[in-house]
Amino acid sequence: MKIIKSLYFQVIVGILTGIVLGIFYPDLAIKLKPMGDGFIKLIKMVIAPLIFCSIVIGIAGMQDIKKVGKIGLTSIIYFEIMTSIALFIGLVFVNWIKPGDGMHINPESLDGSSVSSYIKQSEHTKSTVDWLLDIIPDNVIASLASDNLLQALFFAVIFGVALTKIGEKNAAPVINVLQSFLKGLFAVIKMVMYLAPLGAMGAMGFTIGKYGWESLSSLGLLMISFYLTCLFFIVFVIGGILYFYTRVTIFQLLKYIKEELFIVLGTSSSESVLPAVMEKLEQAGCSKPVVGLVIPTGYSFNLDGTCIYLTMAAVFISQALDMHLTLQQEITLLLVLLLTSKGAAGVTGSGFVTLAATLPVVGHVPVESVALILGIDRFMSEARALTNVIGNTAATIIVAKFEKNLDETVLFETMK
Repeated sequence: MKIIKSLYFQVIVGILTGIVLGIFYPDLAIKLKPMGDGFIKLIKMVIAPLIFCSIVIGIAGMQDIKKVGKIGLTSIIYFEIMTSIALFIGLVFVNWIKPGDGMHINPESLDGSSVSSYIKQSEHTKSTVDWLLDIIPDNVIASLASDNLLQALFFAVIFGVALTKIGEKNAAPVINVLQSFLKGLFAVIKMVMYLAPLGAMGAMGFTIGKYGWESLSSLGLLMISFYLTCLFFIVFVIGGILYFYTRVTIFQLLKYIKEELFIVLGTSSSESVLPAVMEKLEQAGCSKPVVGLVIPTGYSFNLDGTCIYLTMAAVFISQALDMHLTLQQEITLLLVLLLTSKGAAGVTGSGFVTLAATLPVVGHVPVESVALILGIDRFMSEARALTNVIGNTAATIIVAKFEKNLDETVLFETMK
């Protein structure tokens, strides 16, 4: 009876129900899409203010402001190393397995109209300077109303530092209000999470109903290759670093966040569990400033699953079209994706946009060829989102340990 009341069991039932409806009643399943979209929107409405409150309270409670800057720098360095490894591993696996070899697809037979919107977006990719300027919000309210998590993070850091400058007596009333507001936000999140099974059912039902199992058959090897590569990265790379620094195994971490992982699996969205993951990391002994800085920054800079997807998709397309990339072109692809992959967060269809923006730089592969994997992209989004969430959760614990902001007694007790 207890297991029936647990959220992860209910989410599993929701996912399975969505799959059944998608197979046997596809028309009905497609109409369930608003359920999945609505659940994600309910979560997203509290993300920016939650990040703002968490960071401001965390920074204002730290006496050493230099420590905040050091945590941020450590996080960025860690993210850059991990995403580089993810891109490289994706490249190695796709060249080893060669999922696109033997398909012999004629580029002229591809219908580019289905991905025209993504191609158009890729043509307007922002320069580095514009991207950096975009982090600065137009005004304070805009930073909390925007989908750009970095804007909320940017203003929260500045405001948190400012509160340390005006003295504890003057800052205390503001901090007390924010702490009460934060408790209210978590109460809202707990209410919204009751709808997670319905959100998972709607999102999964739509995916299966619209694209069908048949869309998996011709491109199944790419999907299997991608899932295996993500699994390898999670177990051996993320798991290896996590155990080396903390003596916590990857399987202990996965068990601890299993409810959140099932929600991600059902909704194909890592944002759907961001608040819950932040709360669990604090309960596991990570300090509030580390959680507040690492998690939202990681959602833009530490997209390990997306990085694996980008290298594998690009090389797969070249293999399928018999336009194999040379070693020099693959190195160019790797270097370009080190930059373009960092802007992939917070954009609808970000994987396609980034892929479409990168292919022309590599060389002879036509940009319209991204249409080749459009049918299975949705089925690969679950692995992308799961890898991203696991990567950022582990990153927070590792950075907290590195910066001596981790209560290891609480961590080991929690991870039992």
